[in-house]
Amino acid sequence: MILDVPGRGSLRIDHIVFDFNGTLAEDGRVTEVIGGLLGEVAQRYDVTIATADTFGTAAGFAARLGLSWHRVGSGRDKEALVRTWGGGVAAVGNGVNDQTMFCVADLAVAVLGPEGAASQTLQEADIIVPSIERALELFLNPQRLMATLRE
Repeated sequence: MILDVPGRGSLRIDHIVFDFNGTLAEDGRVTEVIGGLLGEVAQRYDVTIATADTFGTAAGFAARLGLSWHRVGSGRDKEALVRTWGGGVAAVGNGVNDQTMFCVADLAVAVLGPEGAASQTLQEADIIVPSIERALELFLNPQRLMATLRE
């Protein structure tokens, strides 16, 4: 997707990196609604899950949707993953370990989910949304991104 955002310029998003626990999942579980929306997003973008996989459920979830996932040990690992694409990357997360990937992503979306969100991560976000459902809908309705990001 390429958007010409007034006052910001061209925004290209080909890849989206999602944090898992606290962002897509609550206590390691993803609802059917979120799974369905993520499946729709994955039809339009290259989707990757980056997680420490605290609850041990990310691999099974990713396999069910045919998504790639990477086990990470730190925020620096997430940052390195985002850098592998060299651009065109959106990052979606909520925790302290998402802050550094937000710094290098072309678009950073912070989710205020059941776990809340880390203040330093919110400061690096381009957009803050009240739920993962709203975050996923931004990518399904890109004009919403433009409406929020335009000057």
